[in-house]
Amino acid sequence: MSTFVLVHGAWHGGWCWDRVSPLLRAAGHEVHTPTLTGLSERAHLLSPQVGLDTHVEDVVRLIDVLGLTDVVLVGHSYAGQIVTAVADRRPAAIARRVYLDAFVGSDGETAVELQPETVAHHWAGSAAEAGFGWLVPVRKLSVLGVTEQADVDWLTPKLTPHPWKTYTDPLRLTGAVDDVPAAFIECVSWMRVFQAHAERARERGWPVHDLDTGHEAMVTAPKALADVLLELAH
Repeated sequence: MSTFVLVHGAWHGGWCWDRVSPLLRAAGHEVHTPTLTGLSERAHLLSPQVGLDTHVEDVVRLIDVLGLTDVVLVGHSYAGQIVTAVADRRPAAIARRVYLDAFVGSDGETAVELQPETVAHHWAGSAAEAGFGWLVPVRKLSVLGVTEQADVDWLTPKLTPHPWKTYTDPLRLTGAVDDVPAAFIECVSWMRVFQAHAERARERGWPVHDLDTGHEAMVTAPKALADVLLELAH
């Protein structure tokens, strides 16, 4: 059996996987869903110093302290950056890395550089204006393809502003990550911000799976997502 470590994206917390985790556990797998420093129930730890390395360390320490091995490391959206860095630091512990509608970065690349220009401009503007220069306010869920009112009501009270530094910090890689098998899952029923990353994955020879849902697949299509993750774990 595999050990899943599911890493949430901007504004979220480990709770966002609550519809997926039971399905993976029912199949006999171990599941961990850490909440990153400064977000959700850990929002009291937020400061301008929280950056990409902070979040990478969150996941590395989880793996080290619990002695996790044969890990299927899944990153949603922004957390693609985290997955890449963690797999580079702990390649022996990671069986597979999975990018769920997520950044596929190379050494030296920042999340801002990896965004489409119009999206990057919006994020930078949001941080500068409403985010005091160091926070990214929560985006409207409709933009992310969440349309069911019940889902909006479940997500909205739990989402918190995201530290901008995590988007401007560059990836620092040794190259060890290249030896860890990877796969990409693209959510195709929204504005497809991560389409270029699905293409990058294909160019690298990774399997790419399409999910007919919006960006928040773990909320809007948990069963379909769990099925793909279980397939990738074999």
